Amino acid sequence: MDSLASYFSMGGYAGYVWSAYAITAVVMVALALLTWRGLKGREQELKELQDIIPGRRGRSHDGVAEKG
Repeated sequence: MDSLASYFSMGGYAGYVWSAYAITAVVMVALALLTWRGLKGREQELKELQDIIPGRRGRSHDGVAEKG
């Protein structure tokens, strides 16, 4: 149990190490959320533009013309 406590104390630098991990985790999560929000916004914008352009209504989103 003492070795576990020693590990978490990080040789006296625990405040610096664990705060660096926490800041990194927060930044990574924020970047992932911002990227996801941006993707959803761009997908919506693309859909709106595709609806505006004439002759594009018969196409599916993967670029292959629908038959029927």
